[in-house]
Amino acid sequence: EEKKLTCICCPMGCQLQVTIRDGQVEKVEGNTCKRGAEYGKKEVTNPTRIVTTTVRVHGGSLPVVPVKTASDIPKSAVMDCIRQLKEVVVEAPVYIGDVVLTEVAGTKIAVIITKNIEKLCEKQNLLSLRLSGKINRNYSAGSISRGVLARNCEGTEQLQ
Repeated sequence: EEKKLTCICCPMGCQLQVTIRDGQVEKVEGNTCKRGAEYGKKEVTNPTRIVTTTVRVHGGSLPVVPVKTASDIPKSAVMDCIRQLKEVVVEAPVYIGDVVLTEVAGTKIAVIITKNIEKLCEKQNLLSLRLSGKINRNYSAGSISRGVLARNCEGTEQLQ
């Protein structure tokens, strides 16, 4: 049996032909480097992926935070991983490298945060609700022509 793949190890995108006989990889052709041969063998025998997605943040300056698996997981576990992460809500603040889950989708692989999200203080939350129109109350600073007016936790205002 022969499988055709495009190598993703580097920007060259070599067209690989992987020959399989009796369930074993017999040869890999079309690669220009050793990594391509290793990728071809692994992709037809035990495909894996690094999963990147987002999880919800409660009380944060943003509603979601990007996350990724700490290393690759079996391709067959990707959808279970996504389903499991869909239910996760983290509490702000969160920081790069924080562990969201220690073992995702039956693997022994952790899911980690890839962006810092600070905690949104109550004053910021009320102001952002007013500016978004979710609280119907006039803001005394007048109109804002450009940017977003944010109030930090000390009560001072900044145009961002």
